[in-house]
Amino acid sequence: MTTDHATANSHPLERDAQVAMSHHDVSPNDIALGVVIGRASEYFDFFVFGIASVLVFPKVFFPFAAPLTGTLYSFAIFALAFIARPLGSVFFMWVHKRHGRGVKLTLALFLLGGSTAAISFLPSYNSIGVVAIELLAVLRVAQGFALGGAWDGMASLLALNAPRERRGWYAMIPQLGAPFGFMVASALFAFFSVNLTPEDFTDWGWRFPFFCAFTINVVALFARLRLVATPEFTRLLDKGRLEPVSVVDLARHHALDVWIGAFVPLASFALFHLVTIFPIAWLALSSERSAGDFLMVQFSGAMVCAGAIAASGLIADQIGRRNVLLISAGLIAVFACGSILAPLIFGENAIGQTIYVNIGFMLLGLSYGQTAGAVTSRLGGRYRYTGAALTSDLAWLFGAGFAPLVVLYLSTEYGLAMVGVYLLSGALATLLALSLDRSEMRQM
Repeated sequence: MTTDHATANSHPLERDAQVAMSHHDVSPNDIALGVVIGRASEYFDFFVFGIASVLVFPKVFFPFAAPLTGTLYSFAIFALAFIARPLGSVFFMWVHKRHGRGVKLTLALFLLGGSTAAISFLPSYNSIGVVAIELLAVLRVAQGFALGGAWDGMASLLALNAPRERRGWYAMIPQLGAPFGFMVASALFAFFSVNLTPEDFTDWGWRFPFFCAFTINVVALFARLRLVATPEFTRLLDKGRLEPVSVVDLARHHALDVWIGAFVPLASFALFHLVTIFPIAWLALSSERSAGDFLMVQFSGAMVCAGAIAASGLIADQIGRRNVLLISAGLIAVFACGSILAPLIFGENAIGQTIYVNIGFMLLGLSYGQTAGAVTSRLGGRYRYTGAALTSDLAWLFGAGFAPLVVLYLSTEYGLAMVGVYLLSGALATLLALSLDRSEMRQM
């Protein structure tokens, strides 16, 4: 497809941007950088909300409830974004078809950053009553809806254009956005938590990370538009046939593949919030340990996670992606059994808590590094763009969206062994899905 033809089929706004960027060539390194920046900004928004769901929202929006109940209410609102995300994907696919990829991405990221930043201005429950909770819920839904539209095809494009012998390495690059986003979010909350009085932190300190989100998303938007607006990027997408199709068309031809793809990463996604959001909640409710201190422990764990993600790429290039997923799911199952048999490691023992978090982050990185597009090679070029987005949406919904809520409730009712039970269920779901899909999951 020629540049002229690609430009002719674009929306006028996108066409102008393509003309302005016509001198810019797109390299795999450019795509990789754009992917990491974009993913990091998205994860930052979600982790800021997740951390605040523990440290802030029970006091600011649910002061009428006991600390545990207020945290459960906060986690219920936290889950709303994962319900809204598939709906956002469907809507923004329509925007993409009508107005172009650049317009879709701009609207989605402004909505994501704007809704996150708007949370920083919300009055408390004590100021306006239940309306404060309703506004928080609306903005959380907007976050999830916008994230569905933030899918730009860069991760799939990176995999499609990677050298065959290094596809595992290139597949892990987009996943680095998760630990980077968590590091920034946890560092900001740790700084304000440690350096402010509890009253000042609850009054205004927690708002700053939310306020930063808009700036971070604008920077990420321009980094991505710098690539998306180039004719070369459009040519590469067209070459890989990475264009949206209707959900009905996708379901008619690849419904089973989408469902298998959604369950393949459940071990990783179940672990995801059990080493990031849930431990903060458990310690805040049952321990005297400083939240700022533990957030820095998690910061170091996120560094371990980033290293493990990189290692997963190197290992996958040697033994294959499917084997990496099988091994990591097995290791997560062992870790889950250990959590069932030794729940005391997550009690008052600070050393045990640190070990638990770092081992969890290491396993998360090893497994999460190769979950991107785990079975999308079976979708073919025409269905890959929409299929990869919806597969990811469903995996997050089933594996991670309700994890903090469910595990916190079960743990308080039946003990910390429930953390291991929940995690084991995710590992078994991954192993079952991999047994149904015996392909090598090549990144094609």
